[in-house]
Amino acid sequence: MLSSKVAKDISARVDADAGLMEALRRDDPAAADQLVERYGDRVYRLAMRITGVKEDAEEAAQDALWTAARKIDMFRGESAFGSWIYRITANAAYQKLRTRRRTANEVALDDVLPSFDSDGRHFEPMDDWSNRVDEQALQGELRQVLTAAIDALPVDYRTALALHDVEGVSNPDIAETLGISLAAVKSRVHRSRLFVRKRLSEYLKSA
Repeated sequence: MLSSKVAKDISARVDADAGLMEALRRDDPAAADQLVERYGDRVYRLAMRITGVKEDAEEAAQDALWTAARKIDMFRGESAFGSWIYRITANAAYQKLRTRRRTANEVALDDVLPSFDSDGRHFEPMDDWSNRVDEQALQGELRQVLTAAIDALPVDYRTALALHDVEGVSNPDIAETLGISLAAVKSRVHRSRLFVRKRLSEYLKSA
């Protein structure tokens, strides 16, 4: 997973963004371009994970970056600047999603996840396929299976997973971004990982 490395990058970026934030507050003509250069790809990736539609993701990303630039004075520094932008992006992407009510391809996690005991621990053994992931012939197909598995997650779960494992956002910042408890964040990330692992395991058993 990329989370530990990217998490350090996010943490370091708090100070790195100080100049950008000041430029936005001064309404520097170059600030908007700097914002897009620094966060454009990240914002689009998150919006795409939530909406699943290129056009909606592009619109949500543009809306989020415009909002961040125009409303910079609303940022109080209580979390990382990047986390604030992710929260704006998530809200914009969720709004796009609500207008379409796109749920047909989502699955119920309880129908596919391994069993948990009364303490919430996963106790059903899963196949160890880790020694096969380096097989050259499987790598391209594995990426497709991985992408399909993540896309099949309910939107709230894939958003938490994308923020944590792809963007490296901390659990507390994810909780603030999504407006849920820290325990809910941990649960969503954990259950999403199990779901994705299960899909990969099923594919490798049949490959």
